[in-house]
Amino acid sequence: MAHAVIIIPARYVSTRFPGKPLARLWGKPVVQHVYERASRSRLCSQAIIATDDERIAAAARGFGAVVALTSPDHPSGTDRVAEVAARLDAELIVNLQGDEPLVDPAAIDAAVEPLVVDPTIPMGTLAAPIEEIADFANPNVVKVVMDRAGFALYFSRLPIPFVRDGQAGVERYRHIGLYVYRREFLLGLAALAQTPLEQAEKLEQLRVLEHGHKIRVVVVPTASPGIDTPEDLERLEKGGPPP
Repeated sequence: MAHAVIIIPARYVSTRFPGKPLARLWGKPVVQHVYERASRSRLCSQAIIATDDERIAAAARGFGAVVALTSPDHPSGTDRVAEVAARLDAELIVNLQGDEPLVDPAAIDAAVEPLVVDPTIPMGTLAAPIEEIADFANPNVVKVVMDRAGFALYFSRLPIPFVRDGQAGVERYRHIGLYVYRREFLLGLAALAQTPLEQAEKLEQLRVLEHGHKIRVVVVPTASPGIDTPEDLERLEKGGPPP
């Protein structure tokens, strides 16, 4: 079986929610919930928290996490993950955001499995059905359309696909920002300059499609709620921890 490692990029500075990884949720830092759930993956041998902030690193070591310190100059989480991946000998690298305290370990494995089975797939990700019309119109909810084989055709902040005549039976999916890469593919991707569609939509995954590479999209039943703002954290806290 391919050796797979989860890397969780976590940074302290955030425009909408400074210090988010260390915010308390159900008695623990948010990033601890992510790490503990990631560690329950069947197909990944290890989870690593990648950060440029000693406060996050110290907290992570305090709850027993493996920590990799990175440069503070990375423009994106992907670049931070690539820096850590360059030090590893793992074949597969999972990029799991540090603000997903309810991530399902089974969803992580679902994203990894196609790359384990098919060595020609360079990259994978997740999607879930869109259930609310408001989400379909929301530019902060990224949409994805796939071909018949489950590979991404396009990602957009706009409502895609546009159904001209309103016919039934067209599935609509939201993208879930968890990625699986072959290590060498990730290192090559991080070295590429940004592409026009990537810059227009502000979606890094479009760089992959613009360069002609494939992204396998696995559909899971639901998207776990992430934390973008203090209000998101408050809603989760009030809802109580999962059973």
